[in-house]
Amino acid sequence: MERISDIIESIANEKGLDINEVKERVKRAIINTAKHVYGQNYEYDVVIDSSKNVKLYQKILIVANNDERLSEDNEHFISIKEAKKIDNQVELGDELTYELSLDNLGRTAAQTLHKELEYHIQRLVEEQIFHKYTDMQGQIVFGSVVRVDENENTFIEIDELRAILPRKNRIKGEKFVVGDVVKAVIRKVFADKNLGIKVELSRTSPKFLEALLKSEVPEIKDGAIIVQNSARIPGERAKVSLISTTPNIDPIGATVGTKGVRINAVSKELKDENIDVVEYSSEPAIFISRAMSPAIISSVAIDGQKAIVSLMSEQKSKAIGKNGINIRLASMLTGYEIELNEINKAQSESKNEGLAGLKALFGEL
Repeated sequence: MERISDIIESIANEKGLDINEVKERVKRAIINTAKHVYGQNYEYDVVIDSSKNVKLYQKILIVANNDERLSEDNEHFISIKEAKKIDNQVELGDELTYELSLDNLGRTAAQTLHKELEYHIQRLVEEQIFHKYTDMQGQIVFGSVVRVDENENTFIEIDELRAILPRKNRIKGEKFVVGDVVKAVIRKVFADKNLGIKVELSRTSPKFLEALLKSEVPEIKDGAIIVQNSARIPGERAKVSLISTTPNIDPIGATVGTKGVRINAVSKELKDENIDVVEYSSEPAIFISRAMSPAIISSVAIDGQKAIVSLMSEQKSKAIGKNGINIRLASMLTGYEIELNEINKAQSESKNEGLAGLKALFGEL
């Protein structure tokens, strides 16, 4: 027992744990050992004093002189009359404490304490790892591939644990082998009673795209540009909406970079995924019009969560995109169901003539 304080400091330093947290777990281990040795029905307390001495106490509840529990379990309870003989200041409901010793209880108690310490410290380590990686959700991590199973799930060694990159979270066409260094975003962290802490990675999540942009574009990292939202069809195409918090910074130009160097670096990591960047607008019609790029939109009418997008016939194929990818991404990015309204050249000219006539009329007035 005289080595417990040294063990606490050693564990805290070796595993990078808070010494007070370790103390609490050690106290819990000693109490559980006392319950195993002295009995489960009693209350115990452990105190580590300023001289690093560890003391174990059994608590005894003070009850009325005629309390029935006195006859059933006189080691757990003490009458107020008997308690007053020990300390005349006590009252009903108080507790007396008696110091116990684990030093001379033999090998069984020592083995029990060792198992309890091992269990509680391991739980503390797992809790620390769980909170660490939970706080890192949405962040990029690097690691080496250590195994690929028969279902093509990739296991990656990251610091103190082995994370999993499921096949479904891998960009289409990607294959990894043992020894590859993989970059991914932490998608989910969960605790399994049998398997411990599990960290799920992803390379298909929009958060991975956003994290890559943050790493490549200093203005995004510094907060001068904010990624308002993003949408992806992994390995094919993505759209990102941006907001500049500083008037003198062009969010599109800064994100694309000189000759596209920044956006191309991100695209390369995503297996040449084509990335459209648009400036966000709080006005839905303007935002939807920008999101439909490269199509040129004539007008947008908002009806609840539906957006009716009018455009010239020759712009329709651009608006839809290959296999409908452009309109799908625009809908995902803006949160609106998009319906296309095709207008022909004659309708457009008639509309323009009408506008010109109105301008002329107002001019005369």
